[in-house]
Amino acid sequence: MLPSDSPVPEPQTPERQAPDTQVPGSPALPVVRKVFVDGVAMVRLLGPQDRFLSTIEKEYPAVTLHVRGNEVTLTGPVAGVDAVIRLIEELELLLRTGADLGEAEVSTSARMLGADSSSSPSTVLGQAILTSRGVTVRPKTLGQSNYVNAIDENAIVFGIGPAGTGKTYLAMAKAVQALQRKEVDRIILTRPAVEAGERLGFLPGSLTDKIDPYLRPLYDALFEMMDPELVPKLLAAGTIEVAPLAYMRGRTLNSAFIVLDEAQNTTPEQMKMFLTRLGFGSQMVVTGDITQVDLPAGASGLRLVTKVLDGIDDIEFVRLTSADVVRHSLVGRIVDAYTEYDAQKQAQRYESEQARDFASRAPHPGSPRDRTPKRRSS
Repeated sequence: MLPSDSPVPEPQTPERQAPDTQVPGSPALPVVRKVFVDGVAMVRLLGPQDRFLSTIEKEYPAVTLHVRGNEVTLTGPVAGVDAVIRLIEELELLLRTGADLGEAEVSTSARMLGADSSSSPSTVLGQAILTSRGVTVRPKTLGQSNYVNAIDENAIVFGIGPAGTGKTYLAMAKAVQALQRKEVDRIILTRPAVEAGERLGFLPGSLTDKIDPYLRPLYDALFEMMDPELVPKLLAAGTIEVAPLAYMRGRTLNSAFIVLDEAQNTTPEQMKMFLTRLGFGSQMVVTGDITQVDLPAGASGLRLVTKVLDGIDDIEFVRLTSADVVRHSLVGRIVDAYTEYDAQKQAQRYESEQARDFASRAPHPGSPRDRTPKRRSS
């Protein structure tokens, strides 16, 4: 990539207008630079119908981009043009690692560069976990990269965040990777069998048939990351076990990679029971969203454990946010809208409680505290 500079001619100052106070060469003056892309197909860099190009323009509205062949012309302030050039260079490096770009990767790379992160986007987003049927699983945000690194460095990791942040998907990928590398002998996937705010009533079939609907998301991720013909054999041999949380009681899980999904629906007693199943050579990943508790009483074991185990060595809490959502772009905005709504409701509830407390303490007319002695007339 060979950028070249050529400053835009300074506009003529009309008569009766104050002279321009900007110093020639000031960063605020617009410049024109050209970047030549070599070794990467432009359709991969710019996306179908130039969608990635539009994403870059949204992230840097002060910079205008024009593409002709392998040449990209950028016009705008020096700082903005330099930032876009660096972004294009990072996206090129990311493509050379074999990654497939998406709008999320482009936006995430722009935010990482804007935040002056010590890690480059090509390094963070180019980290491959495993490849299955031609698809490579990678972290797509800085938060996801921190989550994956925490799993590598700790025995127990809690991934807490809203829907769509890849908590379960990345945990499953790390479990499959550990099994393939023979770091563990088996994978155990579990989640509490709690209905999401609805009564399903009587379910026909055997006990397994009744439980399978609750565990279906884990099966779906498993079949996506492994050979579909191999999964039934591993399940039958016990190398992979998918079971409800109640089946964990009384067991010691050695040399296993254990994933507890939907942990916000565990009671404090269930969470303590699960964590104490950890055996030698095993690793645990607990995922959940504390804003979506389906327990009738609302007492979430995941919410409590963040206070009980915080600060203990070899246990890490990773909190993902709406910036780490990798589903449709609307999902992140939906999460933010609900978070803002919940914050407003909590503030209103706090104000109401304060008002009631103040009213209960204020003396009422006619109450003993309000009676003042009357002066006697002589």
